[in-house]
Amino acid sequence: MLNLERLRTLDALARHGSVSGAADGLHVTTSAVSQQLAKLEREVGQPLLARNGRGVRLTDAGRLLADHAARIISQVELAQADVEAQRGCAVGELRIGAFPTAMRGLLPQALAALRAGHPELRVGVREREPEEGMAAVVRGDLDLALAIDWHNKRMPVPAELTRTHLLDDAVDIAVPAGHRLADGIGSSGKAGISLAAFGDDDWISWNEGQFCHEWLVFTLRGTGIEPRIAHIAEEHHTQLAFVEAGLGVCVAPRLGRGPVPPGVRLLPVCDSVRRHVYAVWRADADRRPSIRAAVDALRQAAAVLR
Repeated sequence: MLNLERLRTLDALARHGSVSGAADGLHVTTSAVSQQLAKLEREVGQPLLARNGRGVRLTDAGRLLADHAARIISQVELAQADVEAQRGCAVGELRIGAFPTAMRGLLPQALAALRAGHPELRVGVREREPEEGMAAVVRGDLDLALAIDWHNKRMPVPAELTRTHLLDDAVDIAVPAGHRLADGIGSSGKAGISLAAFGDDDWISWNEGQFCHEWLVFTLRGTGIEPRIAHIAEEHHTQLAFVEAGLGVCVAPRLGRGPVPPGVRLLPVCDSVRRHVYAVWRADADRRPSIRAAVDALRQAAAVLR
């Protein structure tokens, strides 16, 4: 009889494309992956992997079994969801992924509510960029993820996922205290400055290829600005440190912002720049009480921030 955990290992290899990728996805060592696959080969009596340069590839038998493994795992997940739904309470383990500002500004309150309301539910959180989080939910590495897109640039959501809107997150533009526009508007002013006013500024942005970087370039070009991306920094606090040093300006979301350096001024923009924050999970897990409990807790935490 085929071992389910070994089928999960084969499925992870097929999805990630390498032993190291499968190990990362399963949160085990590469040695453990290799051992499980070797045992699975002995169980089926034929090779499932073949050498491919420094890596490996699936043989015809490996691809055939991997296809079956994906369907078997999906059915097991459906069975688990049905059993959990039958019991009617949130129990077991729930794996959540979230982008950094949601990790700081939204998840702590939601997780505290989950712990108080569902003490038998074990929740593990991993920091993931929105694209990575959604991909991990599709693969089954996460049960739920927090993601974002923008008012003028939406992120495609895979068909197998369900999503729910949590909140809209307004953003400001962070400028050095000595910036030419810094004294033109109060940080709490109701008016705003057009993005077109920053046409002569250098920008501090996210990594190239990330959805938010692509959004920034797309949006600035839409206002007639050819953006000058002077510096790349992943974390918002790092970007603000560069702004304080007079090295450029950056987008500053309000969610999870925290203290702003004294040498930085935040300018609201009149272009209604905002992010949509939402949760995604697999449609076939929709009946799980743990998913419903987590979504409810996230909605309640988001309602306080609106």
